[in-house]
Amino acid sequence: MSTYPPLNSLRIFEAAARLESFSAAAGELFVTHGAVSKQIKQLEDWLGVPLFERSGGRVRLTDAGWRYLVQVQDGLDLIANATAQLLQPNRQRRLSINSTPTFAAYWLLPRLGRFRERFPDLELHLATSDRDLSRLDSPFDIAIRRGPGDWPGYIAKPFLKEWELPLCSPALLDKLPLNRPDDLVTHTLLHADTRPTAWPRWLTLAGVPELKPASSMHFDKFSLALQAAIDGLGVVLGPMPMAQALIDAGRLVSPLPTPVVTVRDYCWVAPRMSAEDATVATFCRWLESEADKAAPLPR
Repeated sequence: MSTYPPLNSLRIFEAAARLESFSAAAGELFVTHGAVSKQIKQLEDWLGVPLFERSGGRVRLTDAGWRYLVQVQDGLDLIANATAQLLQPNRQRRLSINSTPTFAAYWLLPRLGRFRERFPDLELHLATSDRDLSRLDSPFDIAIRRGPGDWPGYIAKPFLKEWELPLCSPALLDKLPLNRPDDLVTHTLLHADTRPTAWPRWLTLAGVPELKPASSMHFDKFSLALQAAIDGLGVVLGPMPMAQALIDAGRLVSPLPTPVVTVRDYCWVAPRMSAEDATVATFCRWLESEADKAAPLPR
């Protein structure tokens, strides 16, 4: 028997596994659901190993399927990269970055000009998303996520520590004092669905776990909660050192310097087959060097 499985079956398997759905894979690849099911069955028969568990019209990867997916994705990435280099050897080098929206807006973009000055010929493509890496619609060279995370098939490294402090606009502070944690009873607390435990965690460490604020506002994205704080709508539990530029510009103030609550570090994440690419490695080193210049974690 040949050691090379049918390549078309591998492509269909990768899409079905990544999307966790035969129907979604069929839509992405413009084939029928039956064609996907048939190709997966042929691949399983060829391997002699079940790759999916099928129950009530739903599918989920077996342990063997998960292990196989990581290797298949690496192999397909390698083929795609080799093909692109062969077909377009003189094309301007492109670096695709996928970052969380708040990090991109408040930390990465203000610094990206320095990277462009050093590498003006590099074409940068920046996309933002809070989605899990396995559910992204477009491929990327580097992703920036809070971690550590479960990222099989990727190389990842933390590069920036983050901690949280209450932040609000100077105008709001002029109207309502905020000198100690229990003063928050007169304020509106701004919450983000992407960080649902932030305020309860901080209030507990501040010694006021049962505090009831005057009101609360909830947003689906943290960037909206941060903007609401800038606009004077309430107090947000903001990320440092990301928000330092907003404080330096006078758009936000940090009235309560303690407690300092550390949260997950920011990590760069690269597909295993791309991590040693010279351009990818250069950008990752640049991220680390920029992080070294940021304000240190308070003692």
